Amino acid sequence: MEARPFTREVEIVLLLASPISRYEGRPSDGPLSAVGPEVRESIEIRAGLGVVGDRYFAKPAHVHASVTVMASEVLDAVADDLGIARGLDASATRRNILLRGVDIDSMRGTTFSLDTGGGEVVFLANRPANPCAWMDVTLAPGAHKALRGRGGMRCEPLTSGVLRLGPATLRSSMEFALGASGTPAPGPR
Repeated sequence: MEARPFTREVEIVLLLASPISRYEGRPSDGPLSAVGPEVRESIEIRAGLGVVGDRYFAKPAHVHASVTVMASEVLDAVADDLGIARGLDASATRRNILLRGVDIDSMRGTTFSLDTGGGEVVFLANRPANPCAWMDVTLAPGAHKALRGRGGMRCEPLTSGVLRLGPATLRSSMEFALGASGTPAPGPR
């Protein structure tokens, strides 16, 4: 497994595991109702399978993209871009993990780990988690376009473990730097 010598303290602000895909059909019809609680205090991650209890858990088509991770700062940037009040519903993004303190979108191809006190869970950031048209309905009009290029990463879990809301240590195979917008961002490869 690739070394992860670069460390940053981050915060996990949202953990989501949904047993169903609630965004089916036409966005104008609205999302399906939740089946049980989706926002969690903790989630269990299994290597090669994903988030226990999530709709993509153990699905062969999603083996390299079973966990979605997004930077929470993006939601404030989207609100600013759209000229609306901050405080967009983070769970509407349907991302499994929202982090504060790192620009996850620029970590494509990076091996990173998160540790909330129970041991590291290692991920490989494989590809962008592109936003869908549902964002215009569930977040705000124009959010689909505003999220392009910053919808997070689809990740493959390389190890198993449990993550909890709150402070976390992120270790990365790529050095971090401060981004042009003032938000934390990984440095050049």
